[in-house]
Amino acid sequence: MSDERPNGLRDNRLPASLDRTDAAILGLLQNNARLSVKEIAAEIGLAPSSTHERIRRMRDADILRGAHAEVDPKALGIGLEALLMIELSKHRRSTVDSFLDEVVKVPEVRFAYLVTGRHDLIVHVVVRDTRHLKDLALDHFTNRPGVTRIETSIIFEARHRHELPLLRQIG
Repeated sequence: MSDERPNGLRDNRLPASLDRTDAAILGLLQNNARLSVKEIAAEIGLAPSSTHERIRRMRDADILRGAHAEVDPKALGIGLEALLMIELSKHRRSTVDSFLDEVVKVPEVRFAYLVTGRHDLIVHVVVRDTRHLKDLALDHFTNRPGVTRIETSIIFEARHRHELPLLRQIG
């Protein structure tokens, strides 16, 4: 009997195309995307050429979708982060997709999530101050067709990690 599951996952919960070495590479890159192939290879005990090939394969498969710099918002004059919880009047796929596509084009929007529960969307925004937040909400959200309600929560402090939990357990 195969350990393969219908969803493509094996018992160790890694996608069929990945193994523990791939998970180790991903774990290292998620925590420091500036590591060289040589540094990664030394850390996982693999030849640099093999490590490079694995990284290339994961990029080609869209498992690795990019490397990003973490920038301190305060250094750029961003003094406030907030979550906008939005309720829509219509829930047709085209309406929701269009709304999400338009919202992520707003420069202050960091993330937009389609969620279940009381709200339809949660949008994470960054702004200079409360006046900027008010203007953003009024100019880009409350006036949109289909928006019936917005609740705003200011983020006082946040913690996050870059590594996916699955990789921490496997790698």
